[in-house]
Amino acid sequence: MQRSSIYTVHYRLKNQEGEVVDTSDGAEPLQFMLGAGNVIQGLEEAVKDRGIGDCLEVTIPPEMAYGEINPELIRKVPRSAFAGVEDLKPGMKFQTNSGEDAQIVQVVAIDGNLVKVDANHPLAGFTLYFELEIINKRAATDDEMAAGQPLEP
Repeated sequence: MQRSSIYTVHYRLKNQEGEVVDTSDGAEPLQFMLGAGNVIQGLEEAVKDRGIGDCLEVTIPPEMAYGEINPELIRKVPRSAFAGVEDLKPGMKFQTNSGEDAQIVQVVAIDGNLVKVDANHPLAGFTLYFELEIINKRAATDDEMAAGQPLEP
């Protein structure tokens, strides 16, 4: 098995208007194992074959990020599914416990006894604009290779 690389990057995620919507500035940098699916495909492709100190601007289309919006993940459920939630409002997020995998759904609209929820990733359908600075790159350890993710900072 080929040894993977662990990348540590500082990032700024901007929207189409150029406004920063997420950043590692003032926080821990993002660390991921190349090829392990720890981050979106577009970030992996951007840093592959790059080195420490490289700074880059990357535009990542939805198909290499969180995908297009899947209409099947938008559905209406009965208001009774939110028993115990007194002041239900659009924008609220909940974790579902139905099916094999738990999902995070966001309330999109409320129409009487029906609540429209969306289980798409909040960034689905969006082109992402990243500024990246690679601050570290190293070979993954045997334990990290087995785990498929970074285990040490």
